[in-house]
Amino acid sequence: MKANQLLKPLIGICNPDFNAREFVIRKPDFNARQVVIRKPDPNVRQVAMRKRLPSLVAALLLLAGLSGCQSSAPPEETGATEPKVNLLATAHIDTARLLPVNNELNLTGKITFNQDKVVKVFPLVGGHIEEVKTDLGDYVTKGQTLAVIRSGDMADLEQQAIAAKGQLAVARKNLQVTEDMSQAGLAAQKDLIAAREQMQAAQGEVNRVAERKSILGGSGSIYVIKAPVDGFVVEKNAAQGMELRSDDPENLFTISNLDQVWVLANVYESDLANIREGFDASITTLSYPDRVFKGRIDKIFNVLDPESKTMKVRVTLLNADFTLKPEMFANVRVEYAGHDQRVGIPAKAIVFDKSRNFVVAVNSRNQPVVREIDLFKTVGDITYLNSGLKPGDRVVTQNQLLIYSALGN
Repeated sequence: MKANQLLKPLIGICNPDFNAREFVIRKPDFNARQVVIRKPDPNVRQVAMRKRLPSLVAALLLLAGLSGCQSSAPPEETGATEPKVNLLATAHIDTARLLPVNNELNLTGKITFNQDKVVKVFPLVGGHIEEVKTDLGDYVTKGQTLAVIRSGDMADLEQQAIAAKGQLAVARKNLQVTEDMSQAGLAAQKDLIAAREQMQAAQGEVNRVAERKSILGGSGSIYVIKAPVDGFVVEKNAAQGMELRSDDPENLFTISNLDQVWVLANVYESDLANIREGFDASITTLSYPDRVFKGRIDKIFNVLDPESKTMKVRVTLLNADFTLKPEMFANVRVEYAGHDQRVGIPAKAIVFDKSRNFVVAVNSRNQPVVREIDLFKTVGDITYLNSGLKPGDRVVTQNQLLIYSALGN
């Protein structure tokens, strides 16, 4: 078979003209041929090779032609251009400002009761405690029964009331008789005056006994201890079966309303000149380290403790949810203005990396850039700078770490 005859179909394949040519693919007929394997004959091998040579040449030309059929068009781009990401889309931005440098004192102290709202409950009579109806830490309301006491003093008071009423009746009758005798001229004027005074004394005794009974309450020999105010029972010294004396100096209960508490902080002698009433104070506790309670110094006790050489200052805090408990340890941070001025930024905007401090600033084209800064000090949530920013510069205060990492990459 000649080469030109082999290339003609190949040219038709590489440059197909579907209107002029017709391609037919036929299924090979395997039944038309028989494959017989015979022992090779050395004399016949050369003749067979000569017969196969044109077919081998045609196969090579066919492969070469197919390889040339590849499209000369440039390959399509597989990856599309990635859109630009706005790194500042979710960021919060603040402005560096020239601020007076605040100073701070870190003090230690404790939570105590508001002494203006502490009430101690004493027994007004002696006797035997029959029942205790409240426990330490309970919340009680005004007029609620705290304990019940059976008292001999109450029995005596009941007897005094009966006696006073009897004396009053006798005095009233004596006065009536004296008045009748005076009108008849049988009694002197002084007898009439004495009868009236006796009547007034008897009436006074009745009133005194009745008033005392109203103060003590109860009936018969029973004395009831009631809560004088609303609040929590913060101290309890009463137990069932306890014997009491009317002159006992120890209180049975202490009630305090914890909606306001005091923080008493210790100020060392070297810091006394920096403390003034009205300074803002931030208080944290061991129980709630992430919660900051705000207040002001409202009282300075101008007396030094002879042992610790400290002076106490007081901060009154609202405690509506009763979070703060008396005797809690407290850290008190007091801020006061200084005389120096420096550039200040929010402390949360700083990124610490490789032993250096950075911020993500926003330039005039609204693009994030990394700037290194030199810190002066941090007071509260404000950081003062020595260098790195000037007033009016904008810095990222949220997601700055992600933007910093993206710019670094």
